[in-house]
Amino acid sequence: MKRSTINAILRAADAFIRERGFYLPPFASWMPEEWRTRGPECAEIVENGLGWDVTDFGTDDFAHTGLTLFTLRNGNPRNPARKPYAEKLLIVEDGQITPFHFHWRKTEDIINRGGGVLAVQLYASTPDEQLDEAQTIDVSLDGVRCTVAAGSIVRLRPGESITIPPRLYHAFWGEGERVLVGEVSSLNDDAADNRFLQPIGRFPIIDEDEPPLYLLCTDYKRFYAAFDERLRNLDHPS
Repeated sequence: MKRSTINAILRAADAFIRERGFYLPPFASWMPEEWRTRGPECAEIVENGLGWDVTDFGTDDFAHTGLTLFTLRNGNPRNPARKPYAEKLLIVEDGQITPFHFHWRKTEDIINRGGGVLAVQLYASTPDEQLDEAQTIDVSLDGVRCTVAAGSIVRLRPGESITIPPRLYHAFWGEGERVLVGEVSSLNDDAADNRFLQPIGRFPIIDEDEPPLYLLCTDYKRFYAAFDERLRNLDHPS
């Protein structure tokens, strides 16, 4: 993805979030120059992967297969007991698909916070981690248990939510208009807890055609002055 495209996505995302009456923490709008002045006090943001995340899943077709996220809070797999939960905002465009995937460990509630309809398609997984096209699925919709057929599409309107347990394949997209989605979950580990049905790229390869507007969570190592020191301390504890 071009950095100019990512910058445009972030401007639109920030405006949309504010329009829906939600406000992000201050570090969401820190520019690269601000990050260069920050020290160890910001280590939790960096080490736990908080902040902006824009991906086209390696497709080079963000409009049809992509997602914009902001991780508000998260624990760390190195010390999961300290903070065993996470919260994200997702912006899902009309017709924009997040491909089928599940998590081996994470349980998550996906909540429509406003905008259009969020369509979520569900399949159980087989022992060899493929789609189970026969097994029915027990799901919780805002605390109400129901059983749906394999491949069912659950449509969440603003205010509605679904609980996604581990190993339940799900894909989702917006219908009608852009959707602001909340995710409340157990600890999030993008490095080791995502199983996509088809091999894809979780994070984009960026063409740096202009400077970053705001940093993505994958940019911190380039701009956060204390990053290398923090990693050395983690790799070689005293």
